[in-house]
Amino acid sequence: MGIYLDNAATSYPKPEIVAKAMYDFMINNGTSSGRGSYQKAMQSDFLVYETRKLVGDLFKFKDYKKVIFTSNVTESLNLALRGILEENDHVITSSLEHNAVWRCLKTLEKEINITITKVKASKEGYTNPLDVEKEIKNNTKLIVFNHASNVLGTIQPIDEIGKIAKENNILFLVDAAQTAGVIDIDVNKSNIDLLAFTGHKSLLGPMGTGGLIVNCDYDIKPLKAGGTGGDSAYEYQPDYYPNKLETGTLNVSGLAGLKEAIKFINKETIQKIHTKETEVVDYAIDKLSNVKNIEIYGPKKSDDIVGVISFNLKNKRAEDVVNELDLKHNIMLRAGLHCAPNAHELIGTKDIGSIRIGIGYFNEKHEVDTLVYALNEIQD
Repeated sequence: MGIYLDNAATSYPKPEIVAKAMYDFMINNGTSSGRGSYQKAMQSDFLVYETRKLVGDLFKFKDYKKVIFTSNVTESLNLALRGILEENDHVITSSLEHNAVWRCLKTLEKEINITITKVKASKEGYTNPLDVEKEIKNNTKLIVFNHASNVLGTIQPIDEIGKIAKENNILFLVDAAQTAGVIDIDVNKSNIDLLAFTGHKSLLGPMGTGGLIVNCDYDIKPLKAGGTGGDSAYEYQPDYYPNKLETGTLNVSGLAGLKEAIKFINKETIQKIHTKETEVVDYAIDKLSNVKNIEIYGPKKSDDIVGVISFNLKNKRAEDVVNELDLKHNIMLRAGLHCAPNAHELIGTKDIGSIRIGIGYFNEKHEVDTLVYALNEIQD
């Protein structure tokens, strides 16, 4: 299958049981959840509940009805941001946000006149929590940070930021797209009010799955209105969870896959997964540092990053390098801005982008060796 090093975009391969569970559901059940009282529909309901519980437990969250399923982390973030922010509210965010946050904030700035403070960070992507605290205003409604950058891999100090948010009675939203499944997250310990996650990255599940953990009592406005399978005569969106924020037919086959993915992670343990990825990341940074004409961005220590390494080769366009790696060496990487222009502005690559390695649980050191060989060869 070649060498796949784009796990920051989506993890591949998935555990085999994920595809099997999805196939089994579609062949042997295939019913909607919450849309019937017959046996198969009840089985579908229970499958969704089991997945909801597994997700909650993964993040040390026990109020399972407030585990809200969405189609991806972008929808989760839009649900939180649009459901909370009102006219003239102030938001504090990082200098590393993905467009899933940044575009939504900029749109709300235009639509309802919110104000946005982008907290400075070092060129390596480190944010000083005290710089977050300095930006708090009387109308600060929300602090939103990614847990780890999808460009630099830098892990943000969410424990410290969460403490600051809690002390100042400000809601704290964390984008865990790059960390859920590979870093242990405790929403209560970290004072996270809202945690947005996706199923298809380090959670090892299928595309089309994601969610929002609602660890607060704030009255979040629904992003959508429509059928929930219950209270059908009531003309407005229900005000109880999860129906308040979940509308339309759920991706039950996808949740069947996500359920088995989380069970796989629980069996392997997050600690084992994190340790394996850390070993490969350390190895990759060491080997890549010897590649001719390379510039590696971000921290150079695995303790400070997830499995994301961005770099460029001098006098080579990132897109050309990635294309040659694919066509001549069957190595799959990603080039460009990675939907995070603010992070590239931070490191001075907004005009040229970068090449990104996304290391996952199933990558091995020998694949790094092959990549290093190929990078040197294409410069000869």
